[in-house]
Amino acid sequence: MWQYQLAELPKHGIRAIAYDRRGFGHSSKPWDGYDYDTMADDLKGLLEGLNLQDVTLVGFSMGGGEVARYMARHGGARIAKVAFVSAVTPFLKKTDDNPDGVDPAVFSQILESINKDWPDFLTTFGKQFFNVGMLKHPVSQATLDWMQHLTLQASLKATLDCARAFAETDFRNDLKAVNVPALVIHGDADQTVPIKASSARTVEMLRAPRYLVYEGAPHGLFVTDKDRLNRDLVQFVNSV
Repeated sequence: MWQYQLAELPKHGIRAIAYDRRGFGHSSKPWDGYDYDTMADDLKGLLEGLNLQDVTLVGFSMGGGEVARYMARHGGARIAKVAFVSAVTPFLKKTDDNPDGVDPAVFSQILESINKDWPDFLTTFGKQFFNVGMLKHPVSQATLDWMQHLTLQASLKATLDCARAFAETDFRNDLKAVNVPALVIHGDADQTVPIKASSARTVEMLRAPRYLVYEGAPHGLFVTDKDRLNRDLVQFVNSV
């Protein structure tokens, strides 16, 4: 999914590394470990294995939770900056102490639909991901097919468990551990992770973050707004 960023950021002297989360893409697909503690530990293993320093961590959607959990669980080791893009932080599920969250029934319906017909769910979800409608086509059918192909490389178990994880994990305390410069980017037309339930609240919990709202952008702005996203990431990474 990061191909447009991997093709551009190195032109600006930035080493760009993307990896498949466990259970997805070409990574191993174990039965368990799809909780944020384990996924943050996987990230730690990657950073240590490649001996990376002064890293700018960029987390998209549920990946934003991994960024937050890593900063809290591992003290932000090796990290210089963090970026949350269309992220699920701080806490998506509506509870008594989180009244601005999303109704749990929404997540239950997602899990039910995945179990009923996984490929069909992904087809519908893909259109919502990019705000594709009868009269609006921000991306081509070929791009939708590409994303469908990427998602179907995952295991069904990983898909279900990760859907539960990003819906139910509370990152409010994790965000308090972010003590490096932070960038928050979100589209105000995001139908997948509504901005009011996520980034609009995340910025309130971070210390002086840079907050960029992409007007009219959907969840998948890494494609629809790729040029702007690339410029903003380059500027953030290279800023003093």
